[in-house]
Parts: sequence; C-alpha cells; structure tokens
Amino acid sequence: MRSASLNVIMQAEMGSAGEDVSMADYLLFATERYALPILQPLADALQAAGHGVHAWFADGAAGAQLSGAVRMAGLREVVALRPRAVFSAANWVPTFLTGPKVQLFHGFNVEKRDDARGHFRVRGLFDLYCTQGPATTAPFRELAVRHPHFAVVETGWPKLDPLFRDDHGASASLRAPANGRPTVLFASTFTERLSAAPHLYDAIAAEVARGDRYWLLTLHPKCAPELFDRYRGLAGPNAVFVETEQLMAAQRAADVLVADTTSVVSEFVVQHKPVITLRNRAPKPHMLDFDTPSELPDMLRQAFAPTDALKRALTDYADAIHPFRDGRASERVIAASEDLIAGKLGRLRGKPLAGRLRALQIRAKLGYWGL
Repeated sequence: MRSASLNVIMQAEMGSAGEDVSMADYLLFATERYALPILQPLADALQAAGHGVHAWFADGAAGAQLSGAVRMAGLREVVALRPRAVFSAANWVPTFLTGPKVQLFHGFNVEKRDDARGHFRVRGLFDLYCTQGPATTAPFRELAVRHPHFAVVETGWPKLDPLFRDDHGASASLRAPANGRPTVLFASTFTERLSAAPHLYDAIAAEVARGDRYWLLTLHPKCAPELFDRYRGLAGPNAVFVETEQLMAAQRAADVLVADTTSVVSEFVVQHKPVITLRNRAPKPHMLDFDTPSELPDMLRQAFAPTDALKRALTDYADAIHPFRDGRASERVIAASEDLIAGKLGRLRGKPLAGRLRALQIRAKLGYWGL
C-alpha cells in the first residue's frame, strides 16, 4: 500500500493549471543543445506577448543560453516559479512542476527507430502534444483515443518559424561568399550506422576543391570530434563550416541539401527544395537517394535540374509533415496551451501507472522530493 505522502506526491505529478492571467511566467525545458533553436522562436513569441520567459537546461544542454531576456534558472528556482506552462523539447519533463507539460518534439519522424520506441512513444508525462503536421497529428490522435491522458493539437513546429520570417540578413550573410554560385548544404546525423559524414568526406572535399558550387558544412553536435576537425578543414573560398546555431539560416541560404537520415532532411523539404540522401533508412520519392559516394556528382546534377515528378513529391511530402508556412507555429503552441488550461481541449484522465513511476524516477534522478 502506498503511503499518504506518496499519494500526495503522485497527486502533484498531475500538475495544476493555475489561474488565468494576461501576463504570466512560462518555463522552457531542454536536455540537449539541439533543442535551443526549437525553443528560441517560442521564447521570442512569449516575450512579444509580454510574458516572463524562464529556461531550465539540464544534462547535455546545461550551461547553454537563449538570446533575449530569457532568465536561466535551476531546480529550486523553477519550483518556486510555479510556471503557467512548461514547454519541453526533450523526451521527458519534470512533472512535479506546475502547469501543463507541453511536448514540442526535438525533430521530425525520420524513422530511425520503430514507432513504439521512436517518435510515437507515449511516456505518460505530457499533457499536450503539439504536432508538426498531418503525418504526425493523425497517429497521435489515435494514441490519444487509447490513452486519454493527453491532448493533441496540430500547431506546426516552432523551430521552423525562422524559415518563413525575417531573419535580419542571417541567411543572406551566409550565402554572400558564394558570389552567385549555387549553394549546397551538407548535414549529417550523429547515429554512427546512419551517418554520411565519414563516407562522403572525400567526395565532398573533391566538390569543394572544384569550386563551381559553394558549400555550407555542418555536423550534428554529437558527431565525433575528429569528423568536426576534418570538415572544418574544408573551409575556405569555396566552403564554410556552419555552427549548430546557424543551421536555420543555412537552410534558407542553400539551394540543395546533401544528407543522410538526419531530420534536417524533413526541415529542408518544407521549403520545397531538393534533398540528396546517402543510404537513407527509409528513402521516399521526394529524396534523391544513393548508395555509393562516387555517385555524388550525378546526384548534384539531378538536384539542380529537378524533374516535375520530383517537384510534386517535394510539395506533397512538405504538406504532409508541415503545411504551415506563415512562421507562426510558436503563437499556435501558446494558444493551444491556453486552450488546454481553459478546458477547451476536454477533460484529461490521470496519468497511467507507467507514467507515474517514470515521474518518480525523474524525481530520484534530480534528487527532488518536495511538493
């Protein structure tokens, strides 16, 4: 039998919406640095609406910061804050905090794992899933019918807001050294068995040396340090290495993407631009997929002269995963969280036992047993 104190803790895990206020404090939560470009547009939108924005970055995101008047905080500070809502770009969230827990996702469903372990895994921690487009909304709504302890709203993805809003010259600055040449972005996942970075280095180095196209080179932050050294070494008149913080600007600046199974493929396609993929785990009609590095020159020729069929495939896929091109996903996320707080999304059931046990594991990890 559970003790009375444990029952109180379990009740606290359910969260509390609090009172409706016009200006409030919101919390952004992350565990990896690649969550920062997801959270930054949301922070900007909250600040533009006059709200207080706080961030708690743990694990791999510890020490990172967002721009603007975002107040960084630790465990004790965020507990005392009593945020109106908690927006997470991680797989988990501390459920003992007040307010609904909102899942923003840290990438598209690129099928690196099966559904039960990947994008569609329900952990029993979140109250609201803000989906990116029809391709993920429909499966999550089916899950919500079976597990009615969370709501689902299709909002678009805050990370992509900068693709469709004024970036104050950031993308133009990256493209300027091309001097009119076609521009190619190379990006790679960190998953060793799926990463193109080790296999395409020589082919990309040859393309960079040729100089007829300008290259923007980037790697996932978790890639091996020696790969970073090699790709940084290609920087010069025909290429530049792009840091993670510049990735969205690089996507706007580039005409074509060369990649693998990274979620950057889906992000890039939303702009209706061609993508070339090396041994993608789940190749689709909108991709120019190839197996051998020596094929890269031919793939580039095809990408820069896309067929009508390829253009249609790009448009169809983009509309399925992220039909929004107004740069206002962040505003829709905020509105959805307010609808949840106001009870407009229906009454949610209590979290399942597995979720409550996971919440206790999070408390143990963080060393926090307060209410």
